Amino acid sequence: MSLLKTAESKILARIQNNLWARFVKLPNQDRIWTLTLTNKTVHKPAEEPPKTPLVMVHGFGGGVGLWVRNLDGLSRSRPVHAFDLLGFGRSSRPHFPSDAAKAEEQFVDSIERWRQSVGLESMILLGHSLGGYLATSYAIQYPSRVSHLILVDPWGFPERPKAENQESQGTEAVKTFRPPRWVKVIAGIVSFFNPLAVIRAAGPWGPGLVNRFRPDFRRKFEDLFDDDTMTQYIYHCNAQTPSGEVGFRAMSESLGWAKRPMLQRVHLLPPSMPVTMLYGAVSWVDSSSGDKAAEIRGKAHTRVMLIDDASHHVYADQPETFNKVVENICNSVD
Repeated sequence: MSLLKTAESKILARIQNNLWARFVKLPNQDRIWTLTLTNKTVHKPAEEPPKTPLVMVHGFGGGVGLWVRNLDGLSRSRPVHAFDLLGFGRSSRPHFPSDAAKAEEQFVDSIERWRQSVGLESMILLGHSLGGYLATSYAIQYPSRVSHLILVDPWGFPERPKAENQESQGTEAVKTFRPPRWVKVIAGIVSFFNPLAVIRAAGPWGPGLVNRFRPDFRRKFEDLFDDDTMTQYIYHCNAQTPSGEVGFRAMSESLGWAKRPMLQRVHLLPPSMPVTMLYGAVSWVDSSSGDKAAEIRGKAHTRVMLIDDASHHVYADQPETFNKVVENICNSVD
């Protein structure tokens, strides 16, 4: 954990706005590592009402440090809060149940208790990947607290494809999802372990393993750091005792499908809640889930946007475009 703190400190040293980093203690004594940013150069008139804060929720295996390209830009006109999800990064690492619904509820409950502890009445809630899934679940349960829901390449929306029988020109064609056999074999073996167990098993070779299999993380931030700061950060985020990833494993099936797909629940979001879904145009996450969500929500405000030349980590691949889009959404709130 001390090595994670060191790597994170190097990342946060790049932040120029006012930064308050601390643990927010929840009623059950869990601690959520939290960043709060405000613009140090803008002093608004006392009579002007405060802007709705933006709250950013990272994805699986991530942490607050991954937002380093976005925090300054997005905190120019309003407060920004980012926190390490329960069980990830520097936050507490409690036991998670093996039941999908109960694991999801533990994540969502921690977000609500965090909101209460920080004292936010309402927020613009942004979630990436797993964070997008949990942000949606939170918005369904606590709709009065979410002014606008922003989902960035969200995980867990589509249902796992099943065999579909279709008659075509008198013959029966079967459409089914069939991954290669080697993928099935590896998925079968991995299903017995937590998703990041291989990183921990690698011991001192772990950081090199991250560099080898995810060299893109270093490239995405190479203009900020000329060393392996970001891969060290990712490694130490995930070299700790598994906790959040146990919860994620409980919520997911083999090959990364959600046991409780969010498309089955998006109709529970109130029609009055605006939703924006941002996808990387070259991401492995299929943006058609966004189109289906918009179709399910009918006349409710649901906007689907693709960010050109961005993969799954949209915010790091095209930070200027991402920041501008998110800032425009925030300005539409107040």
